[in-house]
Amino acid sequence: MLRDRYAPVDLFALAPALTLTFEPVLARLDVLLDDDVLFRAVRDDLARRYPRTRVTGRPSTPVAVILRMLIVRRLYGWSYAETEQFVGDSLVLRQFCRLGLERAPDDTTLLRWASLIRPATLDALLDHVVALARQLKVTRGRKLRVDSTVVGTAIRHPTDSGLLADAVRMLGRVVRRAQPLVGTALAGVRDAFRTRTRSARRQLQRIHRLARRKGEAGEAARRAAYARLCQVARTVVRQAERVRAALLPEAADQPEPAPMASHLVGELDRVLPLARRVIDQTERRVLRDEQVPAAEKVVSLVEPHTAVIPRHKAGQSVEFGRKLWLAEADGGIITDAEILDGAPPDAPRVMRSVERHRRQFGRPPDLLTGDRGCSTAAVRRDAAEAGIRRIALPQAGPPTNASRARERERWFRRGYRWRSGIEGRIGILRRVYGLDRCPEHASDGIERWVGLGVLTANLVAIARATAA
Repeated sequence: MLRDRYAPVDLFALAPALTLTFEPVLARLDVLLDDDVLFRAVRDDLARRYPRTRVTGRPSTPVAVILRMLIVRRLYGWSYAETEQFVGDSLVLRQFCRLGLERAPDDTTLLRWASLIRPATLDALLDHVVALARQLKVTRGRKLRVDSTVVGTAIRHPTDSGLLADAVRMLGRVVRRAQPLVGTALAGVRDAFRTRTRSARRQLQRIHRLARRKGEAGEAARRAAYARLCQVARTVVRQAERVRAALLPEAADQPEPAPMASHLVGELDRVLPLARRVIDQTERRVLRDEQVPAAEKVVSLVEPHTAVIPRHKAGQSVEFGRKLWLAEADGGIITDAEILDGAPPDAPRVMRSVERHRRQFGRPPDLLTGDRGCSTAAVRRDAAEAGIRRIALPQAGPPTNASRARERERWFRRGYRWRSGIEGRIGILRRVYGLDRCPEHASDGIERWVGLGVLTANLVAIARATAA
């Protein structure tokens, strides 16, 4: 049964001698989180766990506690386990999280509830928090600056040999789990369930040793080791294909597949295409010396949505993750945050943020600014037609006499200097709110991680501005 709140308990009244109070920002956050729109949106998502979650079953951790503990976790950069420990040990955080004298929810419990919050809900709540900031006069929406960054995914640095070894290990694990279900059907097939993880690991170690050898002999030996590793991976792929065919209901003469068989077939359907792509890209890059476009590369079998994003920065030429587009209004309020697919250019996204800004504030900003990656002639023309008076977007490409004159004007220089503040905002989001690397999995996980981080950052910005 889904509960809304515990019975209110004032812990500060129980310990008057301690004179416990919230710090000013936490006190304002406490008021801001008593928002019925935020509460109902999160409660509706949590109620999706089971069909009758609202009315049946054991009493749950209250929705208000879950919401506030998730905000506390992102506010202080804790893990789920640290959040459970520190909230349970602190009278101030117990009062803030509306926990009272109850036991703090387990970290795994908090994780399961958090995974039910949909990214679309967080995106809608972003508009609500921007409206709240406008109502409290934290922002007027007169200025808008845009930029992009990268949110890393939870993967190790990708290599072709490492990805091949991962494919062998993951497919071999699924094949072993399927043996009790299809062992009779494949009894006559030689090596149907043989594990080749050790063979792949042996070739992987050989490739690492040969990488230190120079000259044509070392290169030839390394290519031969790669060829043997690809052969091992192809053998395991054929094994997995045979097991998948045996798991299908028509092969087992059953009207409906068993739940375990359906799960294993789904896992094979997810991993097999990725394994084939890894084998193909390794043969193209290593054995045939072809250039594989970044958009076609697989860099992780666990997080296949990860993209290769060029950064052109010293010591970090590329990053592996997802591109994050951000728009920030005056007052330090993020008005738009979107996870993009691949590594698209920034310019086509500018007017979409302007249109969202118009919906949030009822009018376009007076000033629009961004770096050269956001500036094209079409963007500047569309921004002028949208009613933006000052467009501080520098000329991308060879300068003209008109662009030089425009960029020397005082309003342009002041607006473009204000643009640099979004670099600091990105640094805060990455360093304080965890947007440098996402520990959650799948595309929904990274969107949820970014949405909660941006929502917390906006609430803290409102709290600091109004606490003064």
